[in-house]
Amino acid sequence: MTSLLNKEPFIRCDQYNFINFQVKNMVHAHSTVKDPNVLKAVKFGAVDKIAALFPELDDSQKAIFDTITSIEEEVQGKNFLARLKPYVIPFKTITEKNVAKLFPKAKKLKVPSLADIDFQEIVYLGWYDIRSEKKYLIFNFDGRLLGIHGTFRHTTKGVCAICNCHEEVGLFMANVKSGKETYTNRGNYICNDSQKCNQNIRSLEKLNHFVELLKN
Repeated sequence: MTSLLNKEPFIRCDQYNFINFQVKNMVHAHSTVKDPNVLKAVKFGAVDKIAALFPELDDSQKAIFDTITSIEEEVQGKNFLARLKPYVIPFKTITEKNVAKLFPKAKKLKVPSLADIDFQEIVYLGWYDIRSEKKYLIFNFDGRLLGIHGTFRHTTKGVCAICNCHEEVGLFMANVKSGKETYTNRGNYICNDSQKCNQNIRSLEKLNHFVELLKN
């Protein structure tokens, strides 16, 4: 593995989450299924799905995934994912100055501690500001940082418009341009817990649709 560690990160966070999900499925199958043919189908089905994420890997990148077919126990899965982590592309560098520029009208905005965030584990940055009763979201969209904020009302269990998973959600509503000088409220139900939401994201499809709906 030493020679491979010089490679540039090439795995998006959502892809890493997808791989994590497939690895857990493999481990679960080995703990519950006895039929070797079923186990083989689960294992190689997972391998094929992961391979489909990366159609243009070079040989050294492919070698990183070589041990996946040997995963049977939880500790093996965790070790594999730990070796994969250095190849995850971190979220675009962000500072408090960046946040202030993204939300210029938000005075005395309380920003979460950026030093405590693992930027290899987030697809977007989101937090709730209790003072203004608004939720703030920062996306890396089309290669640039994009900030969207809106009102947020906690509701109940439902499907999140960003991660597409069944979680505790709230109604997020943003005031966006609908014409040259007109505005309208648009929104959808998203996770209360943005950290949990990030862990759930295994594809960018729903997230991109959400951003397209709300960006000015």
